[in-house]
Parts: sequence; C-alpha cells; structure tokens
Amino acid sequence: MGSGGAWRGEDGRVADLRDPLPRVRAALNEAGYTVAGVRELLGPVAGGALARDEIVPALRATGGGSPIEALTRLFWLQVPVDAGAVKEIVDDLVGAGLVEASGEEVRPLLHVEPLEAVVGDGHVGYAVSDLKVRPGPDAAVPDDHVVGVGGASGSLARLVTHSPVDNFLDVGTGCGVQVVHLATRNPSARITATDVNPRALRLAQMSLALSGVRGAELLEGSLLEPVQGRTFDLIVSNPPFVVAPSGDRRFTYRESGLPGDDFCRRLVSEAPALLNEGGRCQLLANWLHVEGVPWEERVGAWAEASGCEAWIVQRDVQDPAEYAELWLRDSCEMGTPEYRARYGAWLDHFERHGVTGVGFGWITLRRSGAERPAVRVEEIRHAVEEPVGAYAERVLDGLVAAEGFSTACGQGVLRVASGIVQEQIGEPGAEDPERIVLRQTGRLRRAAGVGTVEAALAGVCDGTLPLDPLLDAIAQLTGQDPADVRAHAGIVLPELIADGFFEPA
Repeated sequence: MGSGGAWRGEDGRVADLRDPLPRVRAALNEAGYTVAGVRELLGPVAGGALARDEIVPALRATGGGSPIEALTRLFWLQVPVDAGAVKEIVDDLVGAGLVEASGEEVRPLLHVEPLEAVVGDGHVGYAVSDLKVRPGPDAAVPDDHVVGVGGASGSLARLVTHSPVDNFLDVGTGCGVQVVHLATRNPSARITATDVNPRALRLAQMSLALSGVRGAELLEGSLLEPVQGRTFDLIVSNPPFVVAPSGDRRFTYRESGLPGDDFCRRLVSEAPALLNEGGRCQLLANWLHVEGVPWEERVGAWAEASGCEAWIVQRDVQDPAEYAELWLRDSCEMGTPEYRARYGAWLDHFERHGVTGVGFGWITLRRSGAERPAVRVEEIRHAVEEPVGAYAERVLDGLVAAEGFSTACGQGVLRVASGIVQEQIGEPGAEDPERIVLRQTGRLRRAAGVGTVEAALAGVCDGTLPLDPLLDAIAQLTGQDPADVRAHAGIVLPELIADGFFEPA
C-alpha cells in the first residue's frame, strides 16, 4: 500500500478508493451525520440503549425518513433502508463498497461511524469498520474482523499528547481511528500506520479517504518490523493486548499470538529505538498480576528497559474469571456450545502461570537521553480530567522536576499549580484544623494531606520569590527551626511536585 489512496490486493489488482468517497463524505456532513447530530436525533434514552447494544429504541427514534435518520439506520444501526431515502448518493455508496443495493432496498456492508474529530476543512472524520457483531444465535466474529470505535480506542485518543509533531506512527492501526484524530491536530504531519491484517489496512484507507486525510503510508507487518531503521516524533498504539491462552490468536484485532503480555512488553522496550530525541510513545496495555511479584515491579522493569522517561497508570484490574468473561462476551460466545470449554481453557492457562489478575492502563514514554530517566508506575482508579493528552507532557515534566529538586540550594523558584484548593478538616469552632488537604480541581484530581509548612507554601508560592526567604518566613511564623523547616520541605516537596501540586516557575 502506498500514499496515493490506492490499495493493491492479494491478486495484484489496484482498487481506487478515492473517487466516490469525497462525494459520500460531503453528503454525510450535509445530512448532519455527525456525533452531535446522531446524539440529538436519538436522545438520551435511545442513545443509552444503543450503548448497551439495544437498537429497538433507536429504530423507533429514526423512522421519519430524513437523510440523517436513513444514514443512522444504515450505518450505525446496521439495518436496511429504502433506496429512495439515499437516492442522491446510492451509486456512490455502492461504488465505494459501503452498501449493496437489492431491488428497492439498500443494505449496509460496513459500519461507518462519525468521530468527534474535525478535519482542516471543517468536516468531521469517520471510521469505517466491519459491521458490529451483536449477540444472538447467529453471532460469529470472523478471525480478520476489523472493529470500529470503542472504549479502548477512545481512551487512547484522549491520552495522546496534544503537542504538535512532524511525523507519527500508528502501530496496529485497525480501522485508522487514531490516525484520523492525530491528523486533525497535525494536518501537515507525515503519517505512517501499520497492521498485520490486510483487511484492516483496506478499511483504514477508506476511513482516511472519508475523513479527508491524505498522504498516509499504510504498511503491512507486525510490531515495528515494517518501519525498522526509521524514526518518529510520536508512536501510538492500541495493540492486540488481550492475554489469551497460549498460542491463541483467534482474532487479529485483539490477540497477538505472543505469550502473556509479551506484545506490550516488546513494544515498550523496542519503540524507543524508533523515537527522535524528545519523541513520545503512548499506548494502551494489559499486564499480568503474577503471584509473588508486585505488578509495579513487572511493568516498571519494562519502563527501565526502555531507557525513557515513563508514566505508567493502572486504570482497572480484573480477576481471571472477570477477564475471561469480558473477552468471551466481546466475541459473542456467551451462550454458545463452546462457551464453557473456552472459559475453562482461559482459567486453566491463568492457573498454570500463577496469574491472579490482569491490569489495564496507559503507558507514556518520552525519549530524553537522560542518564537516569524519571519513571513512575501508579494506580489511578478515579475519574480524571479529559482529555489527558492536554496535560500529559506536564505530568512528565513534573516527574523530571521532582527528580532534580533539592532544597540544598534554596534559590529555586516554585509556584503552586493552577486549580489547587485547600480544605481544612476539624471540629467546628476549633482553633486549628485536624487535617489540611490540597486538592486538584482538574487534571488528575489528586488529593494530598499536608502539614503547615506545605500549606503555607501553597499560599505564597506564586513564582516570584526563591524558596529560601519563603521557608525562613514560615519558620519564623510557626516558631520552628529554619533548618528543620528546610529539611522537611526537602522531603515532602519532591512528591508534591511529582503529583502536580507545585511546579518550577
């Protein structure tokens, strides 16, 4: 596959995907087939039901015959519509391979979903994927199935840094959703995307054409093999991270065939060699919780091996049974004759390897060239400010600043981060609070119990004065020895800087 928008199939023939899709794109936008348009059309009840894969309320809400209702039925609900409802573009839809016409009826061949991503010309982006497989007696997921927008792809899109880049790589692009999101923020960037599934590359090309993204290079291959010897400003990946029984690679979109969590480990350790100085790698990952080994040590070792600054966050953990159920439900196998056998195989595999749970989370790496790069592995289960990509770089900056912070030379200047509030907890009418808490109203929404020194610093650190005179003043006000105050600050401030409560001015 090259950058011109034509895809060469296995038979060697070139299929030009460009001609009908710009006209389809214009028609979708003109009809209001956007995230906002569909949300308004369905309303909260039908929209909520559709999120649970229940389409009956949505069918009731889309029966009026307008262009947006017809397109929503066709491409989101995946039901046939009368050809007259899309007569202006039916030939282009058929020519693009999005639908098939049968008599007076048009049936969807692919799922086309609008994205909350506005491309440079003001039109929204779209993701083209295989039809969603919904639970039922005839449900079956093909092994080369290409999934569309989901919870994981949305999480990665919100995680990826907003800092501009000149070129980027999407490993395991699937239907190309990450490329569309990145292209909207970096319209002149050089784009490369890879996948092991030729069908995924074909549908990704359609997604890009339907979104107005041009010039992308799409390459077939696993991991980083197709781009060896090249470097990038940004590498992103929503990889096939599912930990399946040994050797199991039933679905290419979710399983790599590598043992355990080895695919994610290899991506973390090998990607830095393809990063430019200051380049970032961001991915979603699953990792094993193995009996007798703290998960922070296992995943922290990946980060240490990368040689990069690293911020790794565990967002969820599932026990072996929950994990097996999740992915058997994903492949619509619940209730099938094979269900019990596959469930048992998953549990047997985890038992053999001492797996007590599987974690899910984010990994962000930044190549800095530092001799001892800052690494943080942590768990954050609560809701955070989205998108994380708007401040992910500042989180890494805080980790680096905390590593180098010292009160030995008190000429450093700090400021309290924006969005910090102070809470005092105690008995009503008490002269002194029992507890003082600094809380972030945005970003990672952390809370930290602090003492009088830190609370006082939060009230006066505005980026104008060095620490020495501020700490001396606090010592005088509290009646403490200045040396003790300075020593205490040297212990607590690095953690508060790393947590984002203070930052170098």
